[in-house]
Amino acid sequence: MANGTCKWNETALLVIDMQNDFVGSPMLAASAKVIVPTVAETVSLARERGIFVIWVVREIDPLGRDVELFRKHHYSNGQGLAIKGSKGAELVEGLKIEEKDYKLVKTRFSAFFNTHLDAVLRGSGIKRLVVVGVQTPNCIRQTVFDAVSLDYEHITVIVDATAAATPEIHSEIWKMLELQHQPCKNGPALSHDLSWLLIYDPNGCYYVCMSGN
Repeated sequence: MANGTCKWNETALLVIDMQNDFVGSPMLAASAKVIVPTVAETVSLARERGIFVIWVVREIDPLGRDVELFRKHHYSNGQGLAIKGSKGAELVEGLKIEEKDYKLVKTRFSAFFNTHLDAVLRGSGIKRLVVVGVQTPNCIRQTVFDAVSLDYEHITVIVDATAAATPEIHSEIWKMLELQHQPCKNGPALSHDLSWLLIYDPNGCYYVCMSGN
């Protein structure tokens, strides 16, 4: 965090939906695969600093009984995305859950919706979140908005460790957030080694900064 005030043991890294069926899907392949090395670097750095790493994934019932209504028709023949126990639901190559990490299964865009994530974070003394993964307009944005509503002190999105269907959609999401909030002068950062950061500050603004790479 800026000004050397960060307590890493009060910070958690949320790695969202970095699974074969999402990162390798036709609508995300072009932009999602390129962020895998940055996500891996972020996870490695988080572990080094003692940041709580949480892997947020989808593991959907083969018949789609726990999926959103608008997606149920994709699961009528057991062929939908991220089915529990399938290769598609596994993390992409290069990412691995380790012993001290935590795995959380969600059924909607937000990692907080109808899950015990908030209880896990509060019970672990977490006040600050760093978010990476896919995809920006859906699961990333909704998780960030819910974290803001739940009054976490800082929510940091590493922009070059997140992706959307196209770079243009990804960019427009951050532009929209910048227009909604006045720029802050200070904010947390995961590392000077990771370039673009978009930060929500409880004073009511998002902050986009260049780390110096």
